[in-house]
Amino acid sequence: MRNTGARSPFRKGSFAPVAEEVTAFDLAVTGSIPTDLDGRYLRNGPNPIGVEHARFHYFLGAGMIHGVRLRDGRAEWYRNRWVRQSPVTRTLGEPRRAYSVLGGVDTASNINVVGHAGRILSLGEGGTLPFELDASLETVGPYDFDGTLRAGLSAHPKTDPETGDLHTVGYFSGSPSVEYCVVSARGQLVRSQSIELPTATMMHDFALTSEHVILFDLPAKFSALAAAAGDPFPFRWSSAAKARLGVLSRGDERADVTWFDIDPVWIYHTVNAFEADNVITLDAITHPSMFATRRGSIEGHGTPSLERFTLDLTRGTVVRRRLDDTPQEFPRIDDRRSGRRNRFAYTSSAGELVATWRTGPRELDDVPDSQFDNVLFKHDLDRGSAQARRLGTDAAVGEAIFVARAGSTEEDDGYLLCYVHNPQRNASDLLILSAQDFGGDELARIHLPARIPLGLHGSWIPAHDDGPQTGPDRREHHTAMARSTKENWCR
Repeated sequence: MRNTGARSPFRKGSFAPVAEEVTAFDLAVTGSIPTDLDGRYLRNGPNPIGVEHARFHYFLGAGMIHGVRLRDGRAEWYRNRWVRQSPVTRTLGEPRRAYSVLGGVDTASNINVVGHAGRILSLGEGGTLPFELDASLETVGPYDFDGTLRAGLSAHPKTDPETGDLHTVGYFSGSPSVEYCVVSARGQLVRSQSIELPTATMMHDFALTSEHVILFDLPAKFSALAAAAGDPFPFRWSSAAKARLGVLSRGDERADVTWFDIDPVWIYHTVNAFEADNVITLDAITHPSMFATRRGSIEGHGTPSLERFTLDLTRGTVVRRRLDDTPQEFPRIDDRRSGRRNRFAYTSSAGELVATWRTGPRELDDVPDSQFDNVLFKHDLDRGSAQARRLGTDAAVGEAIFVARAGSTEEDDGYLLCYVHNPQRNASDLLILSAQDFGGDELARIHLPARIPLGLHGSWIPAHDDGPQTGPDRREHHTAMARSTKENWCR
């Protein structure tokens, strides 16, 4: 996902950044919002601000959180806020905020946003500390769990649905080690374990079962040569490097990692993992490669697909099988099944993103219109089948998250929420679907006052876990905040 200058496909089309922070109340709705949805739907993603590095990389754009507050069948508000790191406050002309960082790393907090132990945390890549947000999406500041965090959180932490503990594998760019951490349901760091690797790798995600952590040591490596040449995102595909999966015990802190060699592959995102009879089943979205170069340029790395890895811990074997070769990404499940056997998974495919996977960094105008479809998928992994819900060539569909229906215990009994673009309004909608009636009528479509760029990951933050109230959640206060921010931007 890298290019240079204004020709980057990640600075135009559905990826084009927005220039203002907006606050709007009492949003218009088509259909009926389920009354048991009481909380905030938040999503993070890069939204470059000011002058970017000449070698622009998608992961470097300033983080922006887009959120909608739902309560009592109403859409109370929409807000978008940049995460207030130093480059953002400097560009907006706001007072400088002094804050500490780990290892000098303060890359953009732009990949995910999660809730844990009553805090809302914006997450980045490569060692950046989480940034805490309040319930109105204003930035509180970096959060290091009272000084106990030795590495940034993973962009994709996992919550154990039985214990409530948060598991994460963090890394520093350029360091040949990763840090496995466990944060209790009450927000206390209870385990921190360094794991040495042969080389500095990019470990964007990992997998969790009830008994083990699965690490991804794959051929996307830190390149000292690229870093020395001034590349702000110096990762490259190493054809000489091994690809392997590491299995680490959750219960025995003295146990070593058991490694399983696999054919070269890249994994951005885990679907889920579970185990029975000493056999681990891992489902993930795979890419043939990532950050590969040819004649000095990043090339297209093929389309992603859904695959299954079966690791037999007794025999020491791994079997890899493709489940669906349709281009797709951003997998989600019913998080109550995280680390346990699940039947259903939900993925998406945005046309412009698929085009960049196939072609590498070239002009999207050169890509055939037939590639610009936008689809949500629901996979029945037990039956080996999938449903597709097509949303149109201009929908710019993003990740769809699952929210359980209040009082439900059955997997798939709940709702799917995602942002989609509405070309008639040149703005975005929040789409709410029934997960069980995936092909049925929309439950609700909430009409937002602004366009939301095609972005990355998000979460449903229930009202009982939606972060500190550092300012009044009132129309008067935040209308003024939005007006002030707009004035700073335009100055």
